[in-house]
Amino acid sequence: MDDHRIPSVAPCLMVQGTASGVGKSVLVTALCRLFSRAGYRVAPFKAQNMALNSAVTVDGGEIGRAQAAQAEAAGVEATVDMNPILLKPEADDRSQVVVRGEAIATVSYREYRRMTPTLRPVVEASLGCLRRAHDLVVIEGAGSPAEINLREGEIVNMTVARFSQARVLLVGDIDRGGVFAALVGTMELLDATDRARVAGFIVNKFRGDRSLLDPGLDFLTARTGVPVLGVVPWVAGTLVPAEDSLDLDRARGSGGEAVLDVAVVRLPRIANFDDFDPLSEEPGIRVRFVRAPIDLEGTDLIVLPGTKSTIADLQWLRESGLGAAVVAAAARGRPVLGVCGGYQMLGLAIHDPDSVESPTPTTEGLGLLPVVTTFTRPKRTVRIAGRVTAASPLFAAAAGAGLTAYEIHAGRTLHQEPSAARRPPFAIVARRGEPCDDADGAQDAAGTVLGTYLHGLFANGDVRRALLNHLADRKGAPRDPRWGRSSNATARYDELADAVEAAVDMPAIAKLVGLDYVRSHSAPCSGHPRFESASRTPVQRKEA
Repeated sequence: MDDHRIPSVAPCLMVQGTASGVGKSVLVTALCRLFSRAGYRVAPFKAQNMALNSAVTVDGGEIGRAQAAQAEAAGVEATVDMNPILLKPEADDRSQVVVRGEAIATVSYREYRRMTPTLRPVVEASLGCLRRAHDLVVIEGAGSPAEINLREGEIVNMTVARFSQARVLLVGDIDRGGVFAALVGTMELLDATDRARVAGFIVNKFRGDRSLLDPGLDFLTARTGVPVLGVVPWVAGTLVPAEDSLDLDRARGSGGEAVLDVAVVRLPRIANFDDFDPLSEEPGIRVRFVRAPIDLEGTDLIVLPGTKSTIADLQWLRESGLGAAVVAAAARGRPVLGVCGGYQMLGLAIHDPDSVESPTPTTEGLGLLPVVTTFTRPKRTVRIAGRVTAASPLFAAAAGAGLTAYEIHAGRTLHQEPSAARRPPFAIVARRGEPCDDADGAQDAAGTVLGTYLHGLFANGDVRRALLNHLADRKGAPRDPRWGRSSNATARYDELADAVEAAVDMPAIAKLVGLDYVRSHSAPCSGHPRFESASRTPVQRKEA
């Protein structure tokens, strides 16, 4: 560290994209990991994030899940400063606004635009806190800076680059096609002062022989005067949690023949769907996000996931026929799991006397669990420590095992059975580090239908192993001894960092922010099955 030149005020490196879904979050995660491995104190930052995948900070604040993963990759504790504004869509034209971890309003887009002048100081203050506590802040933009209709009043792209004096890397997705037009077109639509902030292009998600790109890369630099600083290979799997549901239509799994099939109902307002990534990464497990009753046929586990709008999605569940299909499958003994909003749907009724979600005072649930939920304010956002009880057949093999998870919900769910008949599957022993003795979840008499408020449950290896072994035994399929091995987040982030480090000119990128960079790992992950074949030679910086 003594050899590094660290400025007194942390510089900012910003990653912007030609569109949503081009890989900004993944690249910011990789850069956080790479600079952390090089010995710097790094923090991620996204001023405004629109996502239904969220995480809880240690002090109970709610932020985008991607920023929590980026902090983990950087080796630092996630804070609300890393994502001061989180927008959680509730309908096509309305979103819940979370500011510095706390929900403050639900507004339309026009109403939010009127709020942005008051939110910019929040963004500036949060970024300032990070810059004072770290050596580098890696900033993620949102969508594209060339969305002209959204430019006025924006507080997440070039506005942030200007007040932070950040150098910008512009990322394009070659896998979707048209990457050269997207990069050049984005530059053409930027103001001259903003174009000058773009210091390099990154071509992302490339498959095949990189040398075939040389004419296009040369054209980019000749046309724009901006060097191409990397061509990153296409990354398979889920090394970083997704921010939105763009890629949920494909089945997820580790490859090979599926031993067990998990069907997650793709609710219109599905939230925290990364809860099931650890299952899809297990060998022989296929996770599908489904929309029709026929998709439930033959599956080994049906999951009702979290949702931002429980009552509206419960209505969709009934109208689509999936509600009746889930009830019928449960009657045949098919295991059904509800998480958070899905748990609430499985109950007898949902009361909303204060119109937290709906003007309807009471909505009938699916009736599969003996619980009733009442929506209340404020929302509970908290990390918990717990343990598995012996009550549930689905998880009994892990009885006594400890677990960590988090809660994000507005409802209070109560059992309607005598206390002697209650068999909660999980016990909560601490919230926000404070000891407690609470129960979580409920199940039906047969133990095949279960609900829980615990997000991140399957990140716990003992829990995954118990569930998968139970499902395999029920099916008569062989158990896999690899199931439930502890998930090594450090190894996953290093895989990603190695691939990016081998594909981009990291010394040139570090130089943009006045830092030195020395390669920290000597062996790149060339040939790793997660990454498509591509040249591992960094693209050399070309001067304009």
